[in-house]
Formats: sequence, structure tokens, C-alpha cells
Amino acid sequence: MKILIACEESQAVTKEFRALGHEAYSCDIQECSGGHPEWHIQGDVRNVLYDGWDMMIAHPVCRRLANSGVRWLDVPPKGKTKQEMLDELYAGVEFYCELRDAPIEKKCIENSIMHRYAKFLIGSQNVQTVQPWWFGDKAFKGIRLELIGLDELKPTNKLIPPKPGTEEHKKWSVIHRMPPGPEREKMRSKTFPGVAKAFANQWG
Repeated sequence: MKILIACEESQAVTKEFRALGHEAYSCDIQECSGGHPEWHIQGDVRNVLYDGWDMMIAHPVCRRLANSGVRWLDVPPKGKTKQEMLDELYAGVEFYCELRDAPIEKKCIENSIMHRYAKFLIGSQNVQTVQPWWFGDKAFKGIRLELIGLDELKPTNKLIPPKPGTEEHKKWSVIHRMPPGPEREKMRSKTFPGVAKAFANQWG
């Protein structure tokens, strides 16, 4: 299959599909960090949505759609206004819908769990929420998948989560415990290895 991995610079998912013999390409406005620039389309993914793909797995930026940041719509962060927050929300919704409505038969749009305003603006969807620890990755993170033409992911290596309050539980919660910083968003958006492998093995 010819597969587009939208908004991916790490190439984690791209490499898993390539390992199975598929013609997969990552696409992002950033240079790829996965070591295979020959499999990377650098630029706005909207410019290639109509290039005859069989499948797309997209990871759009979720900053203004995510439930974790809904508070900023009411009390904007320093240097931002309420209107700027709303403008960013609407831009995020528009981008998400452009990906969802692309003429590609099989689509998965991965996002963090959304707040109610984003859900209302985007409309009804076929959504599955998974956790990294379902696929052997020792981490907590609600991963929201809108699935079009694809079956729900099945757990492949379900771990037993550590008890709250333990040091091991804190390690698994690293995504939620990351301090503010320039690399925070990039690190939080990385696809976990077990999840990337499940995408390829179950949908490829």
C-alpha cells in the first residue's frame, strides 16, 4: 500500500510500515529525525492529500484541541489573548477536519483526548482510546484514534500498571510530569514504539 504518515518527523510509524514492504512516507514541516530523508516529504501535508494514498495515519498538533489545555481558553497564558486562543482553536479544528475529510479510504487521526468545545466543533466520530501500556510501552497517555475504514487496535502486550504513589508509577507518568520547556510538546507527541508496531502489524 501507499501510505502517508502525516505530521510525523520521527518516522517511527513510517519505518514500521516500510519494514513490512509498504510504500510509506512521513510528512512534516520539519526535517525528519528518523534517518531516512528519502522517505520524508518536508512541507505542508495539505499539499499532498490528493496524491492517491491508500491509507493515512495522521498526528496533527493538538495543542488547542486537547482537554489538558482547555483552561487556556478561559484564562489565556501570558502574552496571549482570549481571541488568539479561539483563533488557534478554530485553526486546529479546520486542520483536523481537512485531514479527516481527505479522499483516502483508510484513515486514522491520532490526537490527545479532546475537550468538549473541540468535540462539538469537529462533530461525531468513530473514536477508540488506547494506552501505551496495552502494547508493551511502560507509560500512561490516553491516545485518541479516530478510525475511518480501519478496525480498532487490539492490545498486543498488555502490561500490569504499577500502583499509584510508587516510584514506578511516577516513571510511567513521565508524559504528564514533564516540566515546561521548548522540547516539551515535541517529546509529548512522540509515537511509542509498541503503538507504532501495532499500527503496522494490524493495519498493514
